[in-house]
Amino acid sequence: MEVITRVRKNKITEELLISQNSKVLEVLSHPAAITKELNNRSLYHFLQWAWPEISTQVYTDNWHIPYLCKELEQIATRVGERKRKEHDLLINVPPGSTKTILCSIVFPVWCWTKWYWMRFITASYSSTLALESAEYSRDLIKSQRFKELYPELDIKADKDTKTNYRIVKKEPSPISPRYNRESFGGNRYSTSVGGTLTGFHGDILIWDDALNPQQAASDIELENAARWIDQTLSTRKTNKEVSATIGIMQRLHQDDPSGHLLKKQKENLRHICIPGEILHFEGQLKPQELKKHYVDNLFDVNRMPWSVLQELETDLGQYGYAGQIGQAPTPPGGGMFKIEHFQLTNQILEEKENEIKWVRYWDKAGSAGKGAYTVGVKIGKLKSGKFLVDDVKRGQWSSEQRERIIRQTAEVDGKKCWVVVEQEPGSGGKESAENTIRNLAGYLVEADKPTGDKAKRADPLSVQVNNGNILLRIAEWNKVYMDEFELFPNSTYKDQVDATSGGFNFLTRKKVARRIT
Repeated sequence: MEVITRVRKNKITEELLISQNSKVLEVLSHPAAITKELNNRSLYHFLQWAWPEISTQVYTDNWHIPYLCKELEQIATRVGERKRKEHDLLINVPPGSTKTILCSIVFPVWCWTKWYWMRFITASYSSTLALESAEYSRDLIKSQRFKELYPELDIKADKDTKTNYRIVKKEPSPISPRYNRESFGGNRYSTSVGGTLTGFHGDILIWDDALNPQQAASDIELENAARWIDQTLSTRKTNKEVSATIGIMQRLHQDDPSGHLLKKQKENLRHICIPGEILHFEGQLKPQELKKHYVDNLFDVNRMPWSVLQELETDLGQYGYAGQIGQAPTPPGGGMFKIEHFQLTNQILEEKENEIKWVRYWDKAGSAGKGAYTVGVKIGKLKSGKFLVDDVKRGQWSSEQRERIIRQTAEVDGKKCWVVVEQEPGSGGKESAENTIRNLAGYLVEADKPTGDKAKRADPLSVQVNNGNILLRIAEWNKVYMDEFELFPNSTYKDQVDATSGGFNFLTRKKVARRIT
């Protein structure tokens, strides 16, 4: 009996081996089947396979790509299996890190190859950007490369626009193998942040760069983006327990959509934060275990070596660099200005030799003896490319006193020196600026209506200060002036910084100022 049982077991084992070997040989004889299976198992593999259809650039790998692929796979798999979600996902990474191609272009298509019924809502700060990502995904599905590997998937002919298209799956008909039966699948609806979503729902909701840097300088835009994510996007889930939201962006402001969500301290929000370098921004890294991937404190030695980061710091300024690269939308150490880099001088500069252009920029306040200060900073642009802060007038004056001092200062500065007056918002600010302009009849004068917060406006100036390109005339006002700069943006008073950055921005702007008499 034992012999018979052993013979039967050996026969079954032999049959299994033959069957398995046949499947292996069958797969090996069809390389496309191997590729399809690898794609099915790995979003990371699918990304590299699809890359030639998406970008003309050579694919550049880095550790963060397979890491983020795994995170996205986990989200999609739970949705695909219709299991209760474990968390939503928030990702902060520097620009130029393949985030849009991965999350907004390739990821939805990969999901459809596994779960053709999935529905997506995708959004970006502008409809142009959102539709471009949607178009790339659609073009990938329509490509010959995709059709050869996934002939069963297509886009529904009468539901084929960049804004909204639908997936169909072709299956053998039970009636006749010569005919295919089409099963209607999921769709992708794309819009801008703030756009309408009425009537649309998604199994996975993706917002990619909900704001751009210009919008992040506006309190209104910040509030609108947060409200849209909270009150509009969150209501568009096909299943409140299963559907997941994925947000990805570089940090732009303390109250940008990432900051807004993080302040809520939701337990079911997984936050992945990958700064471009951790020499200054290690505290931003989440999870901290990712530190092992950094080389020379760099997130990506190929895309963002130190030479590239130094150039980006010059272009973006301290504030922009801290946000977009460091994922910390406040300057490192809390201070934007390295005051030891101010250049003190007593040298008398001849105007003819240096071709100096002067401006006296006034940041006005209306209180006498208390509150904010009225400040007028005289700053000039030198032929050498550097800038000289020549004089600072500062006081807590009444409105009448202030206007008299502004006029007297203009007389001392001379008629070749521009006078620019900051115009506060509202009708009161406009009226005050107009009064000052009338008071300065005969001088080069105009009103300036700045946008964004003070730190953002001071950013270009900080780059020049920190690179030793700002000279200060040696005078009694130097200490108080530099003390304010050292603590900015956390200083009690910000008037001297605001007036200096206003004058600097006036001197470096491309717009030609007009003369008002």
